[in-house]
Amino acid sequence: MKKITILFLFLSQFALGQPKQLTLFDATLGAYKFVPETLNGITWQNETTFTFMKDNTLWGENVNTGIQTKLVSLDEINEIIKNETDIRHMYFTAYKWLNTDEILIYSNNFFVVINLRQKQIVYTIELPENTENPVFSALGKLVAFTVGDNLFAAFSDGRTIQITNDGGNGIVNGKAVHRNEFGIEGGIFISPCGNFIAFYRKDERGIQNYPLVNYTTRQAEYNTLKYPMAGLTGEQVKLGIFNIKNENTVFMNTSNSQNMYLTNIAWSPNEETIYIAELNRRQDNMQMNIYDILSGEKKLTIFEEKDEKYVEPLSPVLFSKVNNKEFYWLSRRNGWNHIYKYNIDRKYVRQVTSGKWEVTNVLGFDIKEKYLFFEATKESPLENHIYRVEIETGKTNKLTSAGGFHSGLLSPEGGFVIDSRNGANTPNNVDIIVTGNMKNRNIFTAKTPFIDYELGENKLVTILSADGETELYGRLILPVNFDPSKKYPVIVYVYGGPHIQMVTEKWQNQASLWQYYLAQKGYISFTVDNRGTPNRGRDFEQSVHRKLGVLETEDQMKGISYLKSLPYVDTERIGIHGWSYGGFMTLNLMLRNPGVFKVGVAGAPVVDWSMYEIMYGERYMDTPQENPTGYYETNMLNHVSTLQGKLMLVHGMQDDIVVMQHSIKFLNECIEQGKQVDFFVYPAQRHNVQGKGQLHLMEKISSYFFDNL
Repeated sequence: MKKITILFLFLSQFALGQPKQLTLFDATLGAYKFVPETLNGITWQNETTFTFMKDNTLWGENVNTGIQTKLVSLDEINEIIKNETDIRHMYFTAYKWLNTDEILIYSNNFFVVINLRQKQIVYTIELPENTENPVFSALGKLVAFTVGDNLFAAFSDGRTIQITNDGGNGIVNGKAVHRNEFGIEGGIFISPCGNFIAFYRKDERGIQNYPLVNYTTRQAEYNTLKYPMAGLTGEQVKLGIFNIKNENTVFMNTSNSQNMYLTNIAWSPNEETIYIAELNRRQDNMQMNIYDILSGEKKLTIFEEKDEKYVEPLSPVLFSKVNNKEFYWLSRRNGWNHIYKYNIDRKYVRQVTSGKWEVTNVLGFDIKEKYLFFEATKESPLENHIYRVEIETGKTNKLTSAGGFHSGLLSPEGGFVIDSRNGANTPNNVDIIVTGNMKNRNIFTAKTPFIDYELGENKLVTILSADGETELYGRLILPVNFDPSKKYPVIVYVYGGPHIQMVTEKWQNQASLWQYYLAQKGYISFTVDNRGTPNRGRDFEQSVHRKLGVLETEDQMKGISYLKSLPYVDTERIGIHGWSYGGFMTLNLMLRNPGVFKVGVAGAPVVDWSMYEIMYGERYMDTPQENPTGYYETNMLNHVSTLQGKLMLVHGMQDDIVVMQHSIKFLNECIEQGKQVDFFVYPAQRHNVQGKGQLHLMEKISSYFFDNL
């Protein structure tokens, strides 16, 4: 693969004065200043008009003529609202077109539908102040939401009804389940016409209370968390269907709810059935089941997917717009994520896309459903492009041309695509693509936010994995004013786990501002994506199954070998840092390769996978009972004796993702074995350190490297 080099050395600007340097504040709390501009709130109003926000005003542009029209300002919206409601002020925090004339605006717990042509409010729905998880239905003219652990619905006629009454004390209604794995983002699913509300009901009473202590109050407060660890009792989940007309709830009769994951909920277009991708606890067998919503009984299993390692459904079925008996499904059954078309009566129709690449997103269809539009990594695992496939023949056309990372927004009838692109040296670019002839027209180009700054050279590199056969992609950032005759220390930033790709041809090759900050301080920054990371196919990702950290570490060490081959790398001064899975990898790299890394900082590290949650942990490791050898080998407590170099652990005391018990047990083992380590805790922070704590954290980490590397 070709190497791509980015030089942010804008010499014409520097001639006017000294280039600016990034501060640590710039790289953390001030990072918003360096986010490339774009068209905010861009969406389709109808087939030929898209809209966007600029200066608190909503604008529309006709794709055929390019003529822009001012539709409404925020002041005008509030003037309409003030005359007809008790709402004091709305903001354009979110909006959605319901049709060409009507727009939904959601702000401050108010849903307001306005007819912009008539400049009148159609209706409003007000929610309580303590509302969470609101889901709007245009056809039902309602919002379903949760308060505490119960589910409610508010209607345009002013009614509010309470759907569940049993929430609390371990019962949770209407919220995401299964720790948000399997693509689950919420727990409320309103039917297409708004006549029914499906919702998750989670029973956590069998899960032990996990303690979280808040020491910032006068008397420490004891809080509890339901945290199901690998191999232990999990939550029991049901799916209820609330009939709005008769206010009755029926629960689907799914089997063995304690040992099943109910994922990827989808309503049939006629509202008579609901589809559930049911996954067994071992996560190696998934059934696509259809349930009758009135009786709750299973009608049939359309298909099953099995894998000796794991099956991971991430997207619900997408129904055909021209045939209610057909739907589309994303699956890795053949080793790569592709689109399949199913017919309910005939069970299976065909595979729509194929090849050794991954479909990353389905955009929709043209009006006749001759074509399906999607995003994929067909050109390279580092890029994302937009394609059109003819459903009957499988003939595929690429709609985008420039390299980089494209994301599309398809018009209602499929005649146009809004293509938002960024690339290694392209901060943001928005085009309109005509899908019929694949011609495009630029409507927005962002300027680089670094025009006055001097940044280190950023380039992509390719190395071979530890098996000697697989290409791995890395990113190398050289110090500012780089001199190849000198020797420089290196700080490796690692993640290395599933679902996170650190190196792509997105803007700046996806580098963080902190890595550029290090380059200003004279450090080389390096990152590589090992086996186990996404967008490289099923086998690449599943290769780490039952032995997390082992192959990943071997691949990362190939990256270290590459660094040592560079004449300008000081091989005695290599540091390593990562967070979460990256914290786990930091420990792996230091403990499995003593003496290689002079300094390491492990943030919120997983130390023992038996103390991590069921859904993620058992997918990749099976249970501790099934895989005792794997759990022993991947437990960092069993490798403490090899520790060399300076190591600091950092953890948030309120972490509910990787609980602080991991770091505490590691520290205790270091004490038992006489190993010196440093430790810093953030008393009020959770898994991701936020606010002022973020600046404090990065200063702490940076100083640790500056002082010791």
